Amino acid sequence: MIELIATVESITQAKKIIPIVDTIFFGEERFGLRLPSSFSRAEQKELVTLAHQAGKQVMVAVNGLMHPEKMKEIPEYLTFLHEIGVDKISVGDAGVVYVLNQHPEWQLPFVYDGETLVTSARQINFWAKKGASGAVLAREVPFEEMKELCKTVDVPVEVLVYGATCIHQSKRPLLQNYYNFTQQEEDKSKERGLFLSEPKKDHTHYSIYEDLHGTHIFANNDICLLKELAELSQVGYQTWKLDGLFTSGDAFVAIAKIYDEARQLIAQNKWSEDAVNALYEKVQTNHPEKRGLDTGFYYIDPNKIK
Repeated sequence: MIELIATVESITQAKKIIPIVDTIFFGEERFGLRLPSSFSRAEQKELVTLAHQAGKQVMVAVNGLMHPEKMKEIPEYLTFLHEIGVDKISVGDAGVVYVLNQHPEWQLPFVYDGETLVTSARQINFWAKKGASGAVLAREVPFEEMKELCKTVDVPVEVLVYGATCIHQSKRPLLQNYYNFTQQEEDKSKERGLFLSEPKKDHTHYSIYEDLHGTHIFANNDICLLKELAELSQVGYQTWKLDGLFTSGDAFVAIAKIYDEARQLIAQNKWSEDAVNALYEKVQTNHPEKRGLDTGFYYIDPNKIK
């Protein structure tokens, strides 16, 4: 069965998305990377209740790099997540895995999310042996390599089928440093909509913002693998992630519905070029005007990647 995972940015949006997807994904900025919103503890508890009442699951982002001051807070946060009944968490720091293994009573399955590190079956199976119930595949893996990787993995592998790709993260406050140097006081948040553009390349639009984890820079276009879903499903990739970092409100809900329609077409053996083209047009309609769409590394020849 295909699992559809989607981020949520508010309680209101979550109520609309929960009936559509199987798992909602959220967290708080202190511990989770690049989330559409940061939720309070009370809101996280409410989201778990809403999802479970609908028979759906919850995955919480604990995938930041935990520097010493944050590692001290991890046991308390994981205890909280256990108490409110979170189904699973995403983890990218080995320190968090160590803490989890020291406390089996928490019963918190984890999905390994090491960003660009997760590029091989060997890497995924290593973390499976450490207790991971799944892994998030790096977005830089072409389909030709994905086909081979899927043959030997021991746990389900999550693939981003819609959303932004971070191409650089630095713990340093690069935007703040720039504003200090230029003697400006400016907003550095995602909501500001800042972007970088290469000289003499007006079409480039690398979104950039700063938060508690440092500075984040994103690829020019967002990923959309809608037309590739049947192929992904056929070779064994049936855990699909929708990331609404830059697509907000009802527009993201509409996109979640489109992907749900797509998986129903696959399940009913009704997948066709005309049907998928019609769905793709709907994605384009709801996608932010200032952000492009492409297939990322999907069609790249692995031999050309250095």
